[in-house]
Amino acid sequence: MPTSFLEIIELPDGRIALRRGEDEEVLVTLDFSEDAKAFMQGYHVEVAKAMLNVGVQMAGRLAEGELEPDDQPRVLH
Repeated sequence: MPTSFLEIIELPDGRIALRRGEDEEVLVTLDFSEDAKAFMQGYHVEVAKAMLNVGVQMAGRLAEGELEPDDQPRVLH
């Protein structure tokens, strides 16, 4: 992926999205349930920012060869 500015936006339906600054195409979306939003007491945007920040950092490290992709079977939870 070419270097560009990324921006985190809140979509009209309440989902949080990551996109390139010069593009309308969404790269990633996060959709918190109403229960999760209530649990986070209105801080779901800050949580989404932190999640996306770590994800972008990890993708950068993978792209630069700092990390090796894990080929082992995984359980996602």
